[in-house]
Amino acid sequence: MIAMAHKESIDFRADEDNDFRLRCPRCRGWINSLPYTNVAEAILVCSDCCLKLSSEGGIWRALLPERVSHFSRFIRDYEFIRSAEGRGSVDAKYYFALPYRDLSGSNSQQWIIRAKTFRYIERHILPDLQLDNRKRLRILDLGAGNGWMSYRLALGGHAPVAVDLLTNDRDGLGAAIHYQKQLTTLFPRVQAELDVLPLMDDAFDLVIFNASFHYSEDYEKTIAEALRCTRAGGTILIADTPWYSNEASGQQMVIERRRSFTQSYGIASDSLNSLEFLTDQRLQRLEARFALHWQVHTPSYGIRWLMRPLFAKMQGRREPSQFRIYSARVQK
Repeated sequence: MIAMAHKESIDFRADEDNDFRLRCPRCRGWINSLPYTNVAEAILVCSDCCLKLSSEGGIWRALLPERVSHFSRFIRDYEFIRSAEGRGSVDAKYYFALPYRDLSGSNSQQWIIRAKTFRYIERHILPDLQLDNRKRLRILDLGAGNGWMSYRLALGGHAPVAVDLLTNDRDGLGAAIHYQKQLTTLFPRVQAELDVLPLMDDAFDLVIFNASFHYSEDYEKTIAEALRCTRAGGTILIADTPWYSNEASGQQMVIERRRSFTQSYGIASDSLNSLEFLTDQRLQRLEARFALHWQVHTPSYGIRWLMRPLFAKMQGRREPSQFRIYSARVQK
């Protein structure tokens, strides 16, 4: 089990139905409810394997020490490229406006896609997940970035937990501190990898891969971990991961993107063996492996987006990526 090093365990929320608990990501030891995120520094120590988890600036650092070197170059390259792309701001209004407006103007087209995806989830998926007339859902936001989706979910009365590798204060979990001005209690933030989550079994009604599933190096391992954290009858959801009709198109996209990054930034951003995209065949393998049934949702991204495949074919280019939402009910 895990024990608090300096204080007794404290409920994260007064509402027991929405408390937030961690467990040891290395040996799966269990811990009682945790302190509020406004505790500046807290330390958890696993009594079985002695792993220490610390809360720094309200973010639980749960990336295993032996995995830090595996991700260090990826994090460094990713943060460099994102900074060069103009991500983030020092102005809290920038974060409050997301995803519906990009006040920086640097990545407006991408945020249009994010906004339409989230609006679809909010209007067409969340209402169907209401449980026993309970309005609040426990939602795991994987790939939370600056926390914009968790913020929107919290405003909607839900109980999100934000997970990401990045913790910086412009584009990572540290930037979510701005949302504290608008929320009674800031949602929990956890630095962790997709395949090793420091979270309890069956803890969430909904697990969302928030434009993050394609960073996985092993889709089966990543889905298995998400399923572990999802309660029976809950849902896992993949959003804003590029889909291609065939493997060759996806692989060509990867080659082109790495070439573009090298030309623009001097780095290919290829330190991880991320799988990068989805195909029907990849999704079918996951269905067979985990007895899932993917429901495909197709938000409207506008006529220009819809015409992209036709224009690409006319110009002799590879097919462009498509974004769909994939959801599956969890049976246990």
